[in-house]
Amino acid sequence: MAKKRSGGGLTGTQQAAKFLGVSVLSGAVLAGIALPAAGALGLAAKGTVEGFDEIPSNLKTPPLSQRTTILDSKGGLIATVYSRDRKVVPLEKISPYMQKAIVAIEDARFYEHGAIDLKGVLRAINKNAQSGGVSEGASTLTQQYVKNVFVEEAGDDPEKVAQATQQTIGRKVRELKYAIQVEEELGKKKILENYLNITFFGQQAYGIEAASQRYFSKPAAKLTLGESAMMAGLVQSPSRFDPINDLQEATKRRNIVLQRMADVGDISQAEFDKAKATPIKLKVKTPRNGCITAVDGAGFFCDYVRKTILSDPVFGKTAEDRQKLWNLGGLTVRTTLDPKAQAAANEAAVAKVNKDDGVATAVVQVQPGTGKVLSMSQSRPYGLDQKQHQTTLNLAVGSKMGGTTYGFPVGSTFKPITAAAALEKGLSPAQSFDTPWKISMKESDYTRCDGKPSGYADWSVQNELKTEKGAYDMTSALGKSINTYFAKLEQMAGLCETLTMAKKVGYERELGKPIRQSPSATLGSLESTPLDMANVYATFANRGIYCVPVVIDSIKAANGDKLNVPQTKCTRAMSDHTADTINQMLKGVVEDGTGTRAGLSDRDNAGKTGTTEGRKDAWFVGYTPNLSTAVWVGDDVGKRDEMFDLTIGGEYYEKVCGGCLPGPIWRIAMTGALGSDAPSFVDVKVPRAEKPKEKKKPEDDKPGDREDDKPADRPVVPFPDITLPDLTGGDPGRGNGRGNR
Repeated sequence: MAKKRSGGGLTGTQQAAKFLGVSVLSGAVLAGIALPAAGALGLAAKGTVEGFDEIPSNLKTPPLSQRTTILDSKGGLIATVYSRDRKVVPLEKISPYMQKAIVAIEDARFYEHGAIDLKGVLRAINKNAQSGGVSEGASTLTQQYVKNVFVEEAGDDPEKVAQATQQTIGRKVRELKYAIQVEEELGKKKILENYLNITFFGQQAYGIEAASQRYFSKPAAKLTLGESAMMAGLVQSPSRFDPINDLQEATKRRNIVLQRMADVGDISQAEFDKAKATPIKLKVKTPRNGCITAVDGAGFFCDYVRKTILSDPVFGKTAEDRQKLWNLGGLTVRTTLDPKAQAAANEAAVAKVNKDDGVATAVVQVQPGTGKVLSMSQSRPYGLDQKQHQTTLNLAVGSKMGGTTYGFPVGSTFKPITAAAALEKGLSPAQSFDTPWKISMKESDYTRCDGKPSGYADWSVQNELKTEKGAYDMTSALGKSINTYFAKLEQMAGLCETLTMAKKVGYERELGKPIRQSPSATLGSLESTPLDMANVYATFANRGIYCVPVVIDSIKAANGDKLNVPQTKCTRAMSDHTADTINQMLKGVVEDGTGTRAGLSDRDNAGKTGTTEGRKDAWFVGYTPNLSTAVWVGDDVGKRDEMFDLTIGGEYYEKVCGGCLPGPIWRIAMTGALGSDAPSFVDVKVPRAEKPKEKKKPEDDKPGDREDDKPADRPVVPFPDITLPDLTGGDPGRGNGRGNR
């Protein structure tokens, strides 16, 4: 312990020694700052004797930001993302030539001095005094490392970066003290390793491994002598000596490094001559950063994963914490994306809709029972080039996750939710209503969850065709998507009960907006997203159990630690019998209802068509026991035009319907994604109503009034052993502004 005077301070000898030490530090400071030498040394010493001890001695080295790798469920690469392209490697995985080259050119006496090189300081002061400026610096490799730590900690904040690099005596003195600490704690080998991993080598490459891959497409361990010399030469000025932009200047700089290596004895004269005579042969690898580089059309899924990490509290309590985790990177993210399902979704998304069409399509697939999102694709490619019809707007999700503001009205795909609410209330599938093709209901007959009437106006509801009248039970009404039936069924089931069921099965509105308690909900007037609708129908497939969607299976940090990830939460939304009954009724939709063009012939499958008022949206949502897929088609930009009299994917449509465009897209997606395993729905007996025969009035129906979604030789049989009029087709076109099918 140092001896102190009786007053508690240092002795005169100790003060003088300390002054001399700080003077050396100040000389090192002045060697790197453009100040006049005369008189400045004493001034600097005077200003830092008292303050030097007050600088905290604990340098908190931030973890280095690295590349994050996003993988599919099989381990295949989806994309690499980073704020700084870096991969940290140990010293033994860095070429010995590279280690020698960086020491030779940046700090040849690195292994001989401590944190400060006294000879270098005196030499630099002398040269700078002669030149009147900073012609030579005296920073050791350790000091440079400390400076890079401060820059790394500043991140992308311009103000913090400026503070970390400003040419002031205070910053240099602080840098020197931390350099002393680093020398004591880490040792030379670790300092060199850290330096080579933190340093910027130009072309967006941080650290020697990323730089080696960038310029030579090889790991740092395999760098040759000439390549190592070129890389070491970059550190002084990555832009000036960039071999991609100026190979001649880079060669001159490389040769200077080679000469320095020869001068200090790191290489022989023969090695020098051979390396100098060898031209730089680059093998440039273009940086691939971000979801825009995602493979196999998975850009939208990749971006959804990114937004999950930035928004889910499991990755940090605050948005700042989550952003810091993402920027730090170094993560290996194993996702739920199934390569086979994604390939099928990609094929389906562009099979019927071109990227430059006036409308777009979105396809998303979910695994019942797990909530795992297996695919996410759309007809417009992910990207920023609008001339190439690219977009980053994810049509499968809502605005919080990079999609549209609220989603899209879902049309008649909502009707099975009303049916489920009715069954849960005890109503029978045989419940029938004898209605005309157009009815008027009172909003006051529908009760909100607060016990108040939903409104006091009259609600006009009509079916698409005048022939759609008479008696229907639940099965036939679902199969033919009868609006008037579901207006009455919702009244019996209860508006509140229907909307409560919607929440239970995952029907959500974005931005925290509550579901609007309007009777028109049963006709699909409210918005949702393709992802949510795929999950709703996955609940039916999973026999009434809803599972929250998830896209991440696991995450490993750079150090190998496993991070917590969002887990699906499964809750029962309805009884298994109710779900089994819905499944049997929706099988009829694809067998002889509005979805016959979508139906699969080799396994149990079910689904529902949907179009909205003015045919601005067309849907098909369907499923097997092990896969649920939602397909949406509509105008994704501008004023959302109606889909009449237009050509899509090279095919003319007088009017777009859920069964005639989204249905075939769904069939392609399902056929490609499904394997040989073909489980069946639980077979339950669905009660049916009886109905007397009814004659059709020819003048009520005109050719071409609705799409024909069923084979001409397959008659409609809404009730057993009863003949009804030929109600071919699918979804309606217009609902007088109050209802959709």
